[in-house]
Amino acid sequence: MSGSDVTRDGAEGARPGRDAVTGSRTGRRRRGRGRGERAMVPDAEFSSYYGRPILNRPTWKALDIAGYLYLGGLAGASSLLAAGAHATGRPALARTAKLGAAGAVSLSLAALVHDLGRPERFLNMLRVFKPTSPMSVGSWLLAGYAPLTVAAAAADVAGRYRLVGAAATASAAVLGPAVATYTAVLVSDTAVPSWHEGHRELPYVFAGSGATAAAGLALVCAPVGETGPARRTAARGAVLELGSFRVMKRRMGLAAEPFEHGRARTLLRAAETLTFAGATLGACFGGRSRAVAAGAGVALLAGSAALRFGVFHAGVTSAEDPKYTVLPQRERLAAGAREPGGAPPAS
Repeated sequence: MSGSDVTRDGAEGARPGRDAVTGSRTGRRRRGRGRGERAMVPDAEFSSYYGRPILNRPTWKALDIAGYLYLGGLAGASSLLAAGAHATGRPALARTAKLGAAGAVSLSLAALVHDLGRPERFLNMLRVFKPTSPMSVGSWLLAGYAPLTVAAAAADVAGRYRLVGAAATASAAVLGPAVATYTAVLVSDTAVPSWHEGHRELPYVFAGSGATAAAGLALVCAPVGETGPARRTAARGAVLELGSFRVMKRRMGLAAEPFEHGRARTLLRAAETLTFAGATLGACFGGRSRAVAAGAGVALLAGSAALRFGVFHAGVTSAEDPKYTVLPQRERLAAGAREPGGAPPAS
């Protein structure tokens, strides 16, 4: 623009209110007293095209899938408890744990099939074995584990085929830890932020939760004189569950936020309280009173269920909000750019 372009009324061709503001007027206005700068753009909001979430919301039914997670942990840990009770001459505790494992895995399979819609969809997953797929490995694991638990329970109730029952009990105990924890690998293998970011600790959380559930069932159903292993399992499982969950939340950063809000927060606080109370009561007074042992067992069973449902709802919440996907990605890009030879972050 030259001097001849400027008239008494201003610059020729200029459009008042449309030209860019330069100098001290640009930028963001400071809050507070005195002269400041005003914002030229609105604050960034986390959204996606047409207001849709970045990730598809998990379509799994809460009762089916959270119940499947819970019952699998109860079954796997019960098989371990059954084998220990069988080996140490505690027949009532062994029978309780065997029946618990068989019933829990049967209900777990029923919940999974109900969520899939048709039984043949589960059978179709057995057509191939894919070691890199947690769903494929889990399907084959359940297909091998469930008949073993049923055989062990049936032999114990019938009082016949003791060698077959003992072999089935031992085999189910070998597969039990994998059954109790593979569901943690399954959910953390998804893109759901609050599940995926906890992939290191979540199997330990589920292992502890399964142990407390199995111990709770034993405390409710078995005679007090045989529940010593169950009480010790409850105490150790509670330490593993609660400790691993706290470590997981600290390490996850922003992705741990959904655990502290809404329905997930209520369920997880209840899980922590019930698990701690049940383990403490069982360890201190469960060997003296049948009523106290049963109360401790109910608390442990409820606490384990609340944990699984809380983790499920937190994952759904994290999938619905784009910030739990976008911000961690930006942080990882920035961290990679700061490393020697790292690529610069995208502008």
